[in-house]
Amino acid sequence: MLKVMFLCTGNSCRSQMAEGFARHLGKGVIEPYSAGLLAAGIHQNAAAVMKEIGIDISRQKSELIDEDLLKKMDTIITLCDNAEESCPWTPPRIQRHHWPIKDPVGFIGSKEETLNDFRRARDEIKKKIKDFIEGLKAGKD
Repeated sequence: MLKVMFLCTGNSCRSQMAEGFARHLGKGVIEPYSAGLLAAGIHQNAAAVMKEIGIDISRQKSELIDEDLLKKMDTIITLCDNAEESCPWTPPRIQRHHWPIKDPVGFIGSKEETLNDFRRARDEIKKKIKDFIEGLKAGKD
């Protein structure tokens, strides 16, 4: 199984959703982890919109980047520019991908508009994860 680390600034939203999708859609293919430059806890709106589609991320933990664990990964995927720029150096054997998904945490609007922005991020991440898994199954990543 491919060890994949999803990185974001706060490890509260995008990286948590990516880990949840990878765990759900990538069974037997991906061993997912997530971490952040900060450990901000799971954002309630991220958990809510994932639960809408039957994926419970509420029990996942918000973690800081562990450089030793990071070096054991096969692939690192950053989901924000801040994580991409601040991610510690990794050995060349580790594949790195950058998926710049706009952060819904800073969205300002009504409750429903805010949830819709979390759904947008969720759906973008789901597509990226599905494409990534299909690439793995086809022998490329």
